[in-house]
Amino acid sequence: MKKMIVTTPAKLYAAKTFSIAPMLDWTDRHCRFLHRLLTRHTLLYTEMVVADAAIHGKRNRLLGFSEQEHPVALQLGGSDPVKLAEAAKIGESFGYDEINLNVGCPSDRVQSGAFGACLMLTPQLVADCVAAMKQAVNIPVTVKCRIGVDDQDQEVALSELSRMVIAEGADALWVHARKAWLQGLSPKENRDIPPLDYDRVYRLKQDYPQHFVGINGGITTMEATAEHLQHTDGVMMGRTAYHTPMVLREVDRLVYGDETTPMSMEDVLDVMCDYSDRHIADGGRLTHVSRHMVGLFQGQAGSRRWRQILSTDATRNDADSKTIRKAYQVMCETAAEVEENNAARAEQAAE
Repeated sequence: MKKMIVTTPAKLYAAKTFSIAPMLDWTDRHCRFLHRLLTRHTLLYTEMVVADAAIHGKRNRLLGFSEQEHPVALQLGGSDPVKLAEAAKIGESFGYDEINLNVGCPSDRVQSGAFGACLMLTPQLVADCVAAMKQAVNIPVTVKCRIGVDDQDQEVALSELSRMVIAEGADALWVHARKAWLQGLSPKENRDIPPLDYDRVYRLKQDYPQHFVGINGGITTMEATAEHLQHTDGVMMGRTAYHTPMVLREVDRLVYGDETTPMSMEDVLDVMCDYSDRHIADGGRLTHVSRHMVGLFQGQAGSRRWRQILSTDATRNDADSKTIRKAYQVMCETAAEVEENNAARAEQAAE
């Protein structure tokens, strides 16, 4: 088995940055462990953790992570500066490299707690939260926001929020280049229906040439990533990174100039099998890990069989890493059969 080698930048945001967006129910510690095997340098984010949960909840379950995940940021949700400062201190004590404030999630649950995207309507409160967290910790404090919500003028809304949080010391702004509609659209619809306005984020970067501005929203390829990096300091990829994680194998070379050969997929699977068995031995289930691996071979011959086995056999209570190895073996056998059949048809056609 190949040993994991992980790089932690001496200073976050020292150069162009690629990150994976915080995604509820997706970017948990098992997902991040897998992603780190595919990319050494990408900045990883937790799911959003509500400040009250970080303070009063089961911290090891909510905040625990593997050392191999660095660099990794904790995203917090909340609107009380005192609570956010306390939660940020807890996150720092766990070893996170950054604390990020969620000012972009449009879900009803988040709105009912008066945080997430609805904070775009109260930029001074966001600035107060950033100031409190900056005083509490010695690691970067950043903000992830939208360009506006509902009927806000997105030129004014984003400029006002950015000005205030930068004045309070925010180390970076990650901007999802869409408005959020707090009424009338579901969280899922808010990821697709409001139109993207990349130029608005580009203009924000022009306004703050010395400050880190990263872009998020609808970015699905490394070609698009390269284009956005001509205008901003960082790219944050979401669903594409999750559903087709093999794209991450290109990040280190294309964004960070690291020509190190990526870990082979056989080695990746070896590490994930060992990791899965440790998780099971600690009382977990294989599906907690394997559900993040379903899209690993998306688009490759035999990948349908891989997905089928991980979506069925891996959910059984007694499933262990043998299921992952079986799925890979069946996928490879199916791919070999496809290749043989294609070769036979080509030979027949040539006769």
